[in-house]
Amino acid sequence: MKKGTICWLIFLLLLIWHSAFAQDIRVGPDGKFSERTLNLPYAFYNENFGFAGGWVYGNVGGFQKQATLLTTAMVGTKGGMGFLVGKDIQVPRVDRLFMDPVVSVGYFSDSEHYIEGNSDYPNERAGSNDSDKDNNVEGDGWDNFFRLKFKYLLPMGAGRDEIISTITLKKGLLISEPRGGTSFNPFKSGRTFLEMRPFWRSQEIEGDGVKNTTKTNGLDFSLFWDNRDFDTNPSKGFGVRAKASRDFGWFDSSDSWTNLEGELDVYIPFKLGNWLRQGTLALDFWTSNSPTWSNKSNNKVTNRPPSYAGSTLGGIWRMRGFPANRFNDKAAIYYAAELRMIPRWNPFEHWDRIQKYVGIQWLQFVPFIEVGRVAPDWDLDRLHSDMKWNVGLGIRAWVQGIVIRIDSAYSNEDFGVQMMIAQPFQF
Repeated sequence: MKKGTICWLIFLLLLIWHSAFAQDIRVGPDGKFSERTLNLPYAFYNENFGFAGGWVYGNVGGFQKQATLLTTAMVGTKGGMGFLVGKDIQVPRVDRLFMDPVVSVGYFSDSEHYIEGNSDYPNERAGSNDSDKDNNVEGDGWDNFFRLKFKYLLPMGAGRDEIISTITLKKGLLISEPRGGTSFNPFKSGRTFLEMRPFWRSQEIEGDGVKNTTKTNGLDFSLFWDNRDFDTNPSKGFGVRAKASRDFGWFDSSDSWTNLEGELDVYIPFKLGNWLRQGTLALDFWTSNSPTWSNKSNNKVTNRPPSYAGSTLGGIWRMRGFPANRFNDKAAIYYAAELRMIPRWNPFEHWDRIQKYVGIQWLQFVPFIEVGRVAPDWDLDRLHSDMKWNVGLGIRAWVQGIVIRIDSAYSNEDFGVQMMIAQPFQF
């Protein structure tokens, strides 16, 4: 597993211990709701932090029943990080408006970045589709960011009469009426959001003869039609998002840039006998383009998103058999297919002492395949030639109301294990 990718293992597993997606209040078959609190120390080891320890505190339903607040801090022999996140906080006096704030401060040592600066590859742009896997730089530095997403629920479909919905689960699966996946008409099915997210990020890299600081700030705008039956673990329906990101070059930004994205994910239920509680074929399509990207005669690129934003592939979300941001260019395209199977078999049901603390209500086994590529322009023929691929197998679990996943994937460059919360697609 590559440095710069595995660091998300513990960090993001603890990031949101309970996923309160899309303004839901979750209750059991008895219809009762209870506040949840997480307050505990933890220890771990990975290549980015070394031997490390930390503390996490989280609360669901204490501030607002649908809202989540979480903070964690960790320190290790090779770095440290502090993190604060909120989910689905309803804005007072504006019932349909919700906020998701995120603040992170971290220092990392010896992490790999697929950016220019490796003197062994003077005539090759790092991160391009044909670039060498060793064309990266390794260094230390701060990586700090802030984001604040505003989500406005439009009065249409399932969001017309109900702003905060109550859903009923039984052993981790939806048993109440779905809010989406019942029609192809957005005025009858699903919920539609107008989203705006101010963002700021500063990343420093010092090492391998490279000293680089990249700063970006701006706004994301998106329209999201969530027509899935259950956001956290969909079994039918689909989601569509169109997104535009803009760094205006203001304040301390390193450069101005624009990026456009579109994503469609589709879920098709299937049955393979009584041994299966739930079976779902999950399909995803995503594409991205940066119209401001400009290649200069001296091989420099201007008005481009940073390597960790825009048209990038590799890591925990897309092309999981490659390191984080392994590929980045002006344009990208991506396809994925997952066969998600939840058997009736659950060995944790027989381990009462473990269940008291972890509450695993199902296991899910997921073979998957991904293909994609980046390119210097958005051209369908080019984007569908010499595509990268990986195949993998995921094991996922419903733990205390969240999906925790471990995805192992093989590509022609590497074998990677990605550990994360939440199902991929429309993250």
